[in-house]
Amino acid sequence: QVQLVESGGGLVQAGGSLRLSCAASGRTFIRNVMAWLRQAPGKEREFVAAINRSGGSTDYADSVKGRFTISRDYAKNTVYLQMNSLKAEDTAVYYCAARPLDRYSLATDIFEYDYWGQGTQVTVSS
Repeated sequence: QVQLVESGGGLVQAGGSLRLSCAASGRTFIRNVMAWLRQAPGKEREFVAAINRSGGSTDYADSVKGRFTISRDYAKNTVYLQMNSLKAEDTAVYYCAARPLDRYSLATDIFEYDYWGQGTQVTVSS
């Protein structure tokens, strides 16, 4: 069974940092485009960041550019999201997601991602 398991969420003050992790099990996602998405209370799920198969190309939502960094560790089959200078508006449930193996582009449309984790809560206090 394919699983994506997020961890690293929590409560942090505005201006602080958190690092989220997404560990894949059941199969390897080493060749999948991976992404982080989030859903704030009362809002639709939205794209945050994506990384290509090699790790050499990334894309970010305008709201997080310069503050968040996505990366991947092939040996650990894990994707990370380093979040710095956090703001209250970053409060959301953060999801890890993967595109199908035969899709190579860094999609910003959340419906392009077929595999999802259960999410991890990030709360930023102002």
